Amino acid sequence: MTEIQIRKGEPVDRALKRLKTRLEMDGILEEVRRLRAHETPKERTKRKARAAAKRGKIRFRFTLPKAPGAPESTPAA
Repeated sequence: MTEIQIRKGEPVDRALKRLKTRLEMDGILEEVRRLRAHETPKERTKRKARAAAKRGKIRFRFTLPKAPGAPESTPAA
């Protein structure tokens, strides 16, 4: 279950914004929206393609591209 700690003197609207952000990051809001109505096969395909593109984008960001013509690095002994 997702929860946040409300800091002393923190406005309620700011705490709600943090909760909403956390729910969005965890994917809970997207799942609720998805389960609210029937999803056609075309919509399911589009959703899965968007998710795959997002995963690929993240993977690309965190992998170091090799420069063309760069020598292979040898492990140090």
